[in-house]
Amino acid sequence: MVVGENAGVVPADERAEHLPGLVATDLDGTLVRSDGTVSAYTAEILAELDDRGVHVVFVTGRPLRWTREVFSYVGSHGLAIVSNGALVWDVANDRPWLERPLQPEVGREVALALRAAIPGVRFAVETLEGWTMETGYVRHEADDEHGFAPRAVGVLEDLFAVPVLKLLARGGGLGADDFLAAGVEVVGDRVNVTHSSFPLLEISAREVTKASTLALIADRLAVDSADVVAFGDMPNDLPMLTWAGTSYAMADAHPTVLACATHVAPGHDEDGVAQVLAGVLAR
Repeated sequence: MVVGENAGVVPADERAEHLPGLVATDLDGTLVRSDGTVSAYTAEILAELDDRGVHVVFVTGRPLRWTREVFSYVGSHGLAIVSNGALVWDVANDRPWLERPLQPEVGREVALALRAAIPGVRFAVETLEGWTMETGYVRHEADDEHGFAPRAVGVLEDLFAVPVLKLLARGGGLGADDFLAAGVEVVGDRVNVTHSSFPLLEISAREVTKASTLALIADRLAVDSADVVAFGDMPNDLPMLTWAGTSYAMADAHPTVLACATHVAPGHDEDGVAQVLAGVLAR
């Protein structure tokens, strides 16, 4: 579902020819520093990109509630891709621009298959309205720190009353990469499964990735993939970095990301994204 089709549109002839048409950046481990902040220097660079007509799109696995805290940095033309591509938020108008949900029957089938294969796994779901967890699910500390309580706590069946943006799975005692490998082996290509740093499976509809949603935005903005610069650090960024014409892995990125990207940026605590973009802006 697309809402607000004119959101974020800057005519191509208003963008300087030597600048990229679009900058897409992950947040945690990429744009956001380890202390959870965006530096004044990074904010200044993003504002200059906005002033010069370059589209800036935040592309994150975060749910909407965690992404709102950085919306002030995305710029007046900004869109934010959240939940690994399942939702695009029109920041300027504070409303959804696109929703790409996982259908309840698919989510239920996948959850049951994972539970049968990986004992101890518990589930939660993200929706536009918030999140719901199954009894026994290990909550992320950020939700507790910011007071983001689940809308309800119940049994597995309760999670799929409506289409969900993302199915989350925790537990089983495996490390992040082993958990991902085990999950993919169980569900195959019925859904898209990834992780963004710790043992948490992030499960979306089969066709939903950061890249596929970014491609929809780029098409709407008349920006070719060759004219996109993308930054990331974790496996959920791989499709986006492969799709973009120019890609940067952060210096402290996951090994698969370092192997995939065309360039390496300084680490996120060194304002690596801003350092690269300052060069693009010839500052």
